[in-house]
Amino acid sequence: MTAAASTLGSYLPIVLLAGLGFVFAAGSLAASALLRPRKPTPAKLSPYECGIVPERVPKGERFPVKFYLVAMLFILFDVEAVFLYPWAVILRQLKMFGFYEMLVYILVILVGSFYIWKKGALDWGKSSATRGEI
Repeated sequence: MTAAASTLGSYLPIVLLAGLGFVFAAGSLAASALLRPRKPTPAKLSPYECGIVPERVPKGERFPVKFYLVAMLFILFDVEAVFLYPWAVILRQLKMFGFYEMLVYILVILVGSFYIWKKGALDWGKSSATRGEI
């Protein structure tokens, strides 16, 4: 047996597990489609699951972009905060070089925070912005 065949053979369990996962997912979807009860009622066919009759029919209105913007900013600042922990753990090994590098990093974060604050991305009140603005 060659080294290449041995290396490919070591991936066999991963391929089998991925195939088994695919078969299980496809089988679960097929079984639920075949075995589900088919009793449509007006409440089930309404656009809301709570059973309350909607006051108006949605016209395909666009979801506010501000929601997505705030969500992206939240994720961005969480990821930036994650980088502070490893730095704090090895700060003594990095000495002053690491301290200055982290000051630059925090300065970049603060400049970005100030920019999004001035653009109004963090305002939670009613927006008077017209369509197309943030």
